[in-house]
Amino acid sequence: MNRLQDRGRVDGLPEWDRCGVMGVVNVTPDSFSDGGRWFDTTAAVKHGLDLVNQGADLVDVGGESTRPGASRVDESEELRRVVPVVRGLSAEGAKVSVDTMRASVAERSLAAGAVLVNDVSGGLADPDMIPVVAAAGAPFVVMHWRGFLEGPRIQGVYADVVKEVVDELHARVEAVIAGGVAPDRIVVDPGLGFSKDVDHDLALLARLERLRALGHPVLVAASRKRFLGRVLAGPEGAPPPARERDAATAAVSAIAAHSGAWAVRVHEVRATADAVRVARAVEGAR
Repeated sequence: MNRLQDRGRVDGLPEWDRCGVMGVVNVTPDSFSDGGRWFDTTAAVKHGLDLVNQGADLVDVGGESTRPGASRVDESEELRRVVPVVRGLSAEGAKVSVDTMRASVAERSLAAGAVLVNDVSGGLADPDMIPVVAAAGAPFVVMHWRGFLEGPRIQGVYADVVKEVVDELHARVEAVIAGGVAPDRIVVDPGLGFSKDVDHDLALLARLERLRALGHPVLVAASRKRFLGRVLAGPEGAPPPARERDAATAAVSAIAAHSGAWAVRVHEVRATADAVRVARAVEGAR
């Protein structure tokens, strides 16, 4: 069985013949790469539809920045930012995921048409998240997470990052399943950049097969992240700004697709949509 056949599928979502592309819509003033650009609901919906036209299979809508040191928004503000955008995109036929750590935002977004909950805490930040997702029967992304990115958690310490991430994800997935979420609706995410440094992120990308061995589809969210800036800068240079890392992001998308990732999450869709299609064509020629 080749990677085209075994990258996995998620019950409740369309099945693709290649690595999927999840486009990012940040409805925030302070996200690390594009905060404020799509803060208005109308602009955010238009941007999401543009991403679909460029090749996004899913549009991931988030109203709270998870960059290191970011302050949490209150619940009412996150609801105000996210739900109208989810509703607007869903009404236009887009497949929408909601990027949130709050059960109330997930619940309202699912009611507004979202088809997937993408929780960077894997349900740890809000004890009500897993019951809400389970009751809705929604697909759920479980990301590797060691806490909010503040203080010592900004920089994680690992003896063997791949083994520890895989083991911790396995334990979290088991807890999510015990909470009532169906196993065939779970996606795992290694959490690149979350309590990890450059070498940690690269090691995880180099060994995606270890994550796939957990038996769930794998989402890779590398877009514009700090480790790409460090790779591009080299040992002495200054990292390029986040929005100048899209070519590097597309390279990671091709690598992830070739390694069997279920989907990649990116800000700039067109180049990655091309990259995953090329990866599929090469794999299909074997």
